[in-house]
Amino acid sequence: MKYKNIGVLFFLMTGTISNAQTSQSIQIKNNIQQNEFQIMESFKELLAIPNIAADPVGIEHNANWIANYMQSKGIQKVQLLRDDNTQTPPVVYGEVITPGVTETVIFYAHYDGQPVDSSKWAKGLHPFKPSLYSNLISDGGLPLSWPTKELGFDLQSRIYGRGASDDKAGVMAIINAYATLVQLHIKPTINIKFFFEGEEEAGSPHLSALLKNHKSLLASDIWVICDGPVHQSGKKQIVYGVRGDTHMEITVFGPKRPLHSGHYGNWVLNPAMELARLLASMKNEKGEVTVAGFYDDVTPLTISEKEALANIPSVDAQLKNELGVLATERNIPLNDALQFPSLNVNGIQSAGVGKYSANVIPTKAIASIDLRLVKGNDWRRQQEKVINHIKAQGFFVTNKEPTDEQRKQNNKICMVVVDDNSYNAQKTSMDNPFAKRIAKVMQLGLGSNPVLLPTVGGSLPLFVFEQELNTAPITVPIANHDNNQHAENENIKLKNFFEGIQIFTSIMTLTK
Repeated sequence: MKYKNIGVLFFLMTGTISNAQTSQSIQIKNNIQQNEFQIMESFKELLAIPNIAADPVGIEHNANWIANYMQSKGIQKVQLLRDDNTQTPPVVYGEVITPGVTETVIFYAHYDGQPVDSSKWAKGLHPFKPSLYSNLISDGGLPLSWPTKELGFDLQSRIYGRGASDDKAGVMAIINAYATLVQLHIKPTINIKFFFEGEEEAGSPHLSALLKNHKSLLASDIWVICDGPVHQSGKKQIVYGVRGDTHMEITVFGPKRPLHSGHYGNWVLNPAMELARLLASMKNEKGEVTVAGFYDDVTPLTISEKEALANIPSVDAQLKNELGVLATERNIPLNDALQFPSLNVNGIQSAGVGKYSANVIPTKAIASIDLRLVKGNDWRRQQEKVINHIKAQGFFVTNKEPTDEQRKQNNKICMVVVDDNSYNAQKTSMDNPFAKRIAKVMQLGLGSNPVLLPTVGGSLPLFVFEQELNTAPITVPIANHDNNQHAENENIKLKNFFEGIQIFTSIMTLTK
């Protein structure tokens, strides 16, 4: 169903307007309605610019487009910030300082994206040719003409393209929230700073140095991070913490040359089997990590965090149906599971399968694992715990290819290569006064309480904001949970996108 009477849109998005909603919020909704087609045209233009984190030319093009767009919306002191290396991807910065206002909020999103393989995208889609579909393609969504005032559109329709949800939607929602206030001559009640990063998908290797170099410019009371999805129930949410992240690559060695499985099977240790045993030893049948001390330094949840988790609507049955699974690794609710550190196998490789399968004992087997960390964990300690576990299984551990002498002296050999581009978890207290005010204003704007999540499952290097600026971030995501971020067929639901603009106008007019 398409809506030619666009005035109905936000009533459907947020429910019937109640007496408690102010005339200002109605003005804001009406203004967004009047400008939604222009906003979508600009969004389409930005999505068409390739934004792969490893492509400096594309990243620079994105940064300049965003800077020009910010200036066109009346944002002041727009500039490209870098660390000492002038070749690093720039942060697009701008600010709006209101005379007499003493509080400052920095709004963060990132404009870079994950690598793409266009051959894996659905037929008719291209990562950098944004297109509109009536619904999820996997659920039978059909291609639609790009909306005009005459055609209208359905809020359930989706824009497909790389960065549509992660995270150019955040960039556009934040900028257009301020543009809405400008058009209505509504003064923000806070000083606003805009911070759009260009290397988040590359692990933000220069973020710490950049924050340190621009410490006075980036002074604020709180950061509001727009990244990631809303709750799976569809409710908006505020996330107070993110997990840390580190990676390890584990290689188990067998014979120096491939061997015939008939001639040498049952005699030479098969590295693929040894690796499988090693990985299996890291978890028990309950899904708990058995690496010694893995959970020992976890900071216990506070009373407020436990209460918040108890109030989160259950989505376990919904997700099992969506994903086509019955069993789960741990017999606890999803959001409870996310409050613990995890050990995940990202991939395993050894010899060949399918048409490349051969009767062979391979020379090595490799596994890539990632460790998600919660508050209290240190990524170096967590890596060391895994290495000690491998040693306890009888392996000689090295960080390089074994020598002939080492092969002669050790029954089992494992090479472990650790990722030094890692970071710890971060968590802002749920009792933070500023965060509480943001939760309240979101509740008033949405007509319902947002989900309050102590720690989300994904990772962002938010600890550096505490480390370098001594400030607390919270995350206010806007993307639909089934957005396919980091994968083929990435998308954003229009309902989420336009609601996001409204949410950020609410925060920009925050009251004490």
